[in-house]
Amino acid sequence: MLVVDDEVGIAEALRRGLTADGYTVDVADNGLDALWLASEHPYAAIVLDLMLPGMNGYKVCAELRERGVETPILMLTAKDGEYDEVEGFETGADDYMTKPFSYPVLLARLQRLVARSAGRPAGADESLQAGDLVVELRGRRVRRGDTALELSPKAFDVLVALMERAGAVVSKAELLAAAWDHAFEGDPNIVEVYVSRLRSEIDQPFGRRSIETVRGVGYRFDPHGG
Repeated sequence: MLVVDDEVGIAEALRRGLTADGYTVDVADNGLDALWLASEHPYAAIVLDLMLPGMNGYKVCAELRERGVETPILMLTAKDGEYDEVEGFETGADDYMTKPFSYPVLLARLQRLVARSAGRPAGADESLQAGDLVVELRGRRVRRGDTALELSPKAFDVLVALMERAGAVVSKAELLAAAWDHAFEGDPNIVEVYVSRLRSEIDQPFGRRSIETVRGVGYRFDPHGG
């Protein structure tokens, strides 16, 4: 695991925590060192701060993707805004958290990224498709035919979790674990809210019904895209 943060206290806390949880951890405090380390070593994941000396996190992330480095990247920043989040994803980040953060939540999200990356064979497609619905995993883009769709980050994660198991029933608990994390303590009915939003964004404008409610169990995504 590579931790990149120029705040010594945060970097050291993450190093100790991740080491205790079984990871071998390298630490970099600037963008140039991070770029070199991530290019030379096959890390399980990278925790990448946005505001770094030498080269900021956006540029580090974009350069790594340009070099073909596909290591999962969780971008970490004190900045908080939808524009910052979108820019992070557009440069190739896989997830995004703002400071201050909960370590158990960060760990759960890293574990999800590592598991998802490990489950994807080398050379595997970086997209999911069901009929004319296409989801680009790396760029976090969605389109229905020629129409680009703008989904919130959570709605995107729910859609990916459903499409990865298209044809099978996915429970609310599984969607919560995939799109939020195992430490989520809010109302589990939040899943219903996001499924409803997805239907209004990816289905209704196109006369489709891709997400079926399986009463008392969960949801099933049509592998043909509805």
